[in-house]
Amino acid sequence: MAITLGQRSLSRLVGVHPDLVRVVKRAAAMATPAEDFTVLEGVRSREQMCINYGKGRTAAQCEAKGVPGKYAQPRAAKVTWLNNPFASNHRKMFDGFGHAVDLAPWPIDWNDLKRFDAVAHLMLRAATIEGVPIRWGADWDQDGKPRERGESDSPHFELAR
Repeated sequence: MAITLGQRSLSRLVGVHPDLVRVVKRAAAMATPAEDFTVLEGVRSREQMCINYGKGRTAAQCEAKGVPGKYAQPRAAKVTWLNNPFASNHRKMFDGFGHAVDLAPWPIDWNDLKRFDAVAHLMLRAATIEGVPIRWGADWDQDGKPRERGESDSPHFELAR
């Protein structure tokens, strides 16, 4: 029994590489109601990259990486560990598409990692069926052992090409 991606989720897939969109839609088609998920983000604007980079960083740290100091939020939790704040696979790439999506189980409970793992299982199965290599942010090295050595981006999926 499939789930139906809502209009908000579908709108967040606009501009994402068609192969990755196909994987997300296949995962939804394979999901049960207990495995319902939502699309949090697809293509990320430059401003959103600045906002994300500013979280957990001072103005000086931001400016050192080309991010205006106004985005600094040193008291906020850090949400990106990229050395280059503009290197996110969520940005529009050379082919004009974003190569990453963030998904979360619905309703969202950030502490229920088993439900994030269930979404990942769906996405990895769907990617295999569709013949699209992807990487999950909670298993960057793709060794099947999530969240080891700081791999903690459970919502993140990207093309692995």
